[in-house]
Amino acid sequence: MEDKYKSILLVGPPGSGKGTHGKWLGNLLGFVHVASGDLFRALDKNSELGKIFVEYSSKGLLVPDDFTVRLWEDHMKRMVAAKKFNPATDTLVLDGIPRNVAQAKMMDPHLDVQKIIVIRVEHGLEEIVQRMKLRAEKEGRHDDANEATIRNRFVVYEKETKPVLDYYPAKLCVEVNGLQGGPVPVAHDVICAVLGRISEMKPLPR
Repeated sequence: MEDKYKSILLVGPPGSGKGTHGKWLGNLLGFVHVASGDLFRALDKNSELGKIFVEYSSKGLLVPDDFTVRLWEDHMKRMVAAKKFNPATDTLVLDGIPRNVAQAKMMDPHLDVQKIIVIRVEHGLEEIVQRMKLRAEKEGRHDDANEATIRNRFVVYEKETKPVLDYYPAKLCVEVNGLQGGPVPVAHDVICAVLGRISEMKPLPR
């Protein structure tokens, strides 16, 4: 990958709606959504790589960094070759990757990070856990079905993913309320405002 990809990162705890917002943004002209979870779930579970994913995800753990980044790199090469992503004109919306500082460093040669949208969720942990269990039943997400696994994902987020925000310049980070106390489209409006006024947004306080 010779060209750096103009990128916007979506960062937030499990159940914050990163996937929902990312898919919505990916439907906008010039934005392409790529979620690491979708890449993992598309793997053949009986393949060598698929078995590695199941081994880690079933425990709520992060898949090894080199495997994760390699999977993403291969996917981006296919996207560019298939003309589904044009590095010269499109902006990549990354959801779920990089998930830790090590991955961020590995992806530095490929990314031109222009903004980081930090999705805040004001609901309590118990409510989010129940929401994720319902989602697992509805969408067949077996990695979200086990409550112990879900709770461990929050621990992993705090320990591994949250430090990513300190790796990038503070001026890139903008915080939004995941639900805005109302329907999801309201949060979409906020995120669109962020994307439309990138140069005007105040950075997230540290």
